[in-house]
Amino acid sequence: MPTPRTWLAALLAISLLLNAENGKAELNLHGFIQGNYGINTASANPDGRDAKLTEERVQLKLEADQGPFSFFLKTDLAWDHLDDQENLELREGTLDYAASSWDLKLGRQMVTWGLGDLVFINDVFPKDYEAFFAGRPLEYLKKGVDGIKIGLYPGFASFEVIALPRFTANHFPDAKRFWQFDPLPGVSNRQTVEPSSSLENTEVAVRAYRDLAGFDLSLYGYRGFFRQPAMQLDDPAPPTRLTLWYPRLAVYGASLQGSALDGVVSLEGGYYDSRDDRAGNDPLIPNSQARFLLGYQRQFWEDFTVGLQYYGERMLDYGDYAATLPFGMPAEKRLHHLVSVRLTQLLRHQTVKLSLFAFRGLSSADYLINPEVKYNLTDQLWLAVGANFFGGGEPWTQFGQLDRNDSIYFQTRYEF
Repeated sequence: MPTPRTWLAALLAISLLLNAENGKAELNLHGFIQGNYGINTASANPDGRDAKLTEERVQLKLEADQGPFSFFLKTDLAWDHLDDQENLELREGTLDYAASSWDLKLGRQMVTWGLGDLVFINDVFPKDYEAFFAGRPLEYLKKGVDGIKIGLYPGFASFEVIALPRFTANHFPDAKRFWQFDPLPGVSNRQTVEPSSSLENTEVAVRAYRDLAGFDLSLYGYRGFFRQPAMQLDDPAPPTRLTLWYPRLAVYGASLQGSALDGVVSLEGGYYDSRDDRAGNDPLIPNSQARFLLGYQRQFWEDFTVGLQYYGERMLDYGDYAATLPFGMPAEKRLHHLVSVRLTQLLRHQTVKLSLFAFRGLSSADYLINPEVKYNLTDQLWLAVGANFFGGGEPWTQFGQLDRNDSIYFQTRYEF
C-alpha cells in the first residue's frame, strides 16, 4: 500500500511534468502554519495526560493548471507532542481533466454529499471524529478517499460517479485519549479486519442532481461497507477474542433544498440496506435503517444566522433484533432521534465570529455543546478558542459515553 511519502513524490513528479510541458502553465503554492491545543476540563485522559491535543502543523497546497489538465496537492506535516512523533498526511492529491460535457478526477479527494450539519445520511464518505472532538478545525472532520470521480453533464441533469477500490474507515477517538463505553472490557485479544482491495469490494457511489422549480434536487446511491465496525466474537459466553469488521452496506437516498419560509429549508432521507443482516436477527451487525433530516436556516438580522435540524434513525426489523440481543448488552432504541441548533453572529466588520453548536438527543437525553470565538487579526492570521462539552443519557449513548472528555481548545493559523 503506498505510503504518504510515496503519494507525495508521485504527485509532485506529475506536477513538474505538467509544468515542463508548457512554460505558460499556472503553478501556485500556498498553505498555512497552524497550532492546535486541547486541554481537559473534566478529568485526565485514560493514559493520565491532561491534554486531548498538542500539535503544530504545516499545510502546503500546490495547484497547477495547463489546458484541460489540472493538478492539486494538499499535504500536512504535523508534530504531535503527546505521542512525540511527526505525521505526514496526504489530505488530497488529484489529477483532473475537464472536457465540455464531462470531467474526471483521479487520486485522493474529499467528497461531500448531502445537507446535514454534522449529521450524515447520503454523505457516506469517511470522517475523522477524533479530530473534531479533540478540537481541530472543522475541515479536519473530513477524510480523503482514494479513487476516481467522473462528472457527466448531459443538460437535463448532472451526474457524479465515484469508484473507490481502497476502503477507508471512519476514525473514532483513541482509547488512550478519550473515555468511552466498551461493551466487552474484559476481552483484550482484539483484531480489526478491513475489506481487501479487489474488484468485488470496490465501493461505487452515484449522485444525480438538478434544479427543480428553484429547489436543488439530488438522488443518491451507494454500494460498499459500513465505516463503523461491527463485532464478531469467538464464543458468546464467555468471549476470549473480538474481531472488528465492516459489514456490507447499500444506501439509497434523496435530498431537496431551497428557499422557503423566509429562509432555507432542507429535506433529506435515506434507506440503509444492511446487506449482511437483512433479516435483522444478528444483534452484532447493524440492522437496516431509515434515516431522515429536516433542516431550516434563516438570517434574523444582519450577520446573525440560526440553523435548526431534526434528525432521526429508525431501526427496521426491531423485534428480531431485540429477541436475539445477548443478555447484559445495552439495547438500542427503535427510533434514535435528536435536534441541533447552530447560532452564528459576526461582529467588527465580520472579523469576529461567535458561534454555538449543540446536539440534544430526544431518545437518549445526551448532548454535545460546542461554543467558539474566532478572531481574524489580519487577512492571514486568525485565532479561535472553543470548547466541547458532553454528557447526559446512559453511559453507552453517543455523547453520554464521552461525559468525562470535556475540553477547551485553542487554534491559531497563519496563511501564506
